Amino acid sequence: MDFPSELRRQAAVVERGLDQYLPPADTRPARLHEAMRYSLQAGGKRLRPVLVLATADLFAAQLGAALPAAVAIECLHTYSLIHDDLPCMDNDDLRRGQPTAHRQFDEATALLAGDALLTHAFALLAESYAAQPVLAHALIRELADAAGSRRLIGGQMADLLAEKKDATPAELEFIHLNKTAAMIEAALVLGGLVGGADAAAIATLRRAGHELGLAFQIMDDVLDATADRATLGKTPGKDAKAGKTTFVKLHGLATSRQLAQAHSAAARAAFHELPGDTAFLIALVDSLVIRSS
Repeated sequence: MDFPSELRRQAAVVERGLDQYLPPADTRPARLHEAMRYSLQAGGKRLRPVLVLATADLFAAQLGAALPAAVAIECLHTYSLIHDDLPCMDNDDLRRGQPTAHRQFDEATALLAGDALLTHAFALLAESYAAQPVLAHALIRELADAAGSRRLIGGQMADLLAEKKDATPAELEFIHLNKTAAMIEAALVLGGLVGGADAAAIATLRRAGHELGLAFQIMDDVLDATADRATLGKTPGKDAKAGKTTFVKLHGLATSRQLAQAHSAAARAAFHELPGDTAFLIALVDSLVIRSS
């Protein structure tokens, strides 16, 4: 398998889906829909929607069946980035290599664009899978659980509370399991649900998402401490400036890299347990490890 070519192909499918399933920029009020598209179409790794598509393919989903779910999770992820960058949160100026939404537009517009993307994610699932109500219910429930007060938003709250203090390893793990890993786990499960995976396979996908999410966040911590603005596409060193506890702060660079490798290995092992050709998913894990070296 030519992993770079396949990744580009999957990402291109995501980009077309984002354009297809989002209201046109000139939809009234145009400023709101321009801001939604500005943030959603700014690029990025597209990790979560690609995971949805690749996992659905693994279980032989019908062509295009997973695309609305992939777009929905990217809408929700982008909403979380818009809000995370706001002055009341991380107060960042750069995201995905361009000005953050509140810098490009204004704070109120950014807030509303995030709200609209969050709402649109669930409307998209409800509408796109209306002919399969059991599947629609399962997808909505999964995404809502991952994005709720006990997971994504809970992790963001815990992250804010941990600023300017020395968080414990257990507190840091709680933050990253919920702020980061929850959505990666959800991406894998959404793809599995669309593909008709059984309960055992869904449990394996959850375990893989748990491990991959931790590996991904540890690598982000390493990059925040070592990479430049061009590499990151966002402001480097902002975690240290905000006084946040990170894996690098707690364990140092060398141990953090070792931890990322260990969690990546566990994710690969979980993928090996799944049926079908998991080469792309395993190569994707490996590519995330390489980016932190």
